[in-house]
Amino acid sequence: MAEQLAGLADDRALLGRTSTAERVSDILRSRIAEGYFPPGTRLSEDSIGGALGVSRNTLREAFRLLTHERLLVHELNRGVFVRVLTVEDVEDIYRTRALVEGAVVRGLGEPPYALQGLQEAVAEGEAAAVENDWKGLGTANIHFHRELVALAGSARTDELMRSVFAELRLAFHVVDDPRRLHEPYLQRNRQIFQALQADDKGEAERLLAVYLRDSLERVVEAYRRRVGEGEALR
Repeated sequence: MAEQLAGLADDRALLGRTSTAERVSDILRSRIAEGYFPPGTRLSEDSIGGALGVSRNTLREAFRLLTHERLLVHELNRGVFVRVLTVEDVEDIYRTRALVEGAVVRGLGEPPYALQGLQEAVAEGEAAAVENDWKGLGTANIHFHRELVALAGSARTDELMRSVFAELRLAFHVVDDPRRLHEPYLQRNRQIFQALQADDKGEAERLLAVYLRDSLERVVEAYRRRVGEGEALR
């Protein structure tokens, strides 16, 4: 916990003069997604509030916002914890991804598309694989799909999926073999990018649908091995 709190103290400068619960929740959301606070971790108001230099009321409001996003859970007389997903949660996340990401690709207008972000995410993943950085590859995969959603040009959709992707990372942090989980999809990201680059939306949508179906099966299989069907870690 000391290392995590030191990282939060570094984030204190991000708050500046506009220290708000929303800004605090942004910082904590990022830290949770990065695995600084793994699923099941109890978040101390005193420690985190002190590291960030914010009031207890501000921190509690940030906790409330993240609880609404399903990243945290408040347990009576125990405190606030980083949420541990169930298998059903994982399945629902992928159901949402299929609905939204598929609709984005299907609804693309006339080319050329703004694909630079996708291309950079593919390159980021390939660089992570060369370095055997499998958690980094998982982050690059999330970046790829975030950039895919951004092609819709909708701030509301971006905000919705920001929470979905952050919640998905909770599942990734439970899986004990990130290479097996993420490596098979590196080439698939490039294939989706190339299909869009060639203005073949139908092929991109087909590749995406297969990608998400296979990814769901792999994540659920790995997740069940770790936490048991329908059960949480705690």
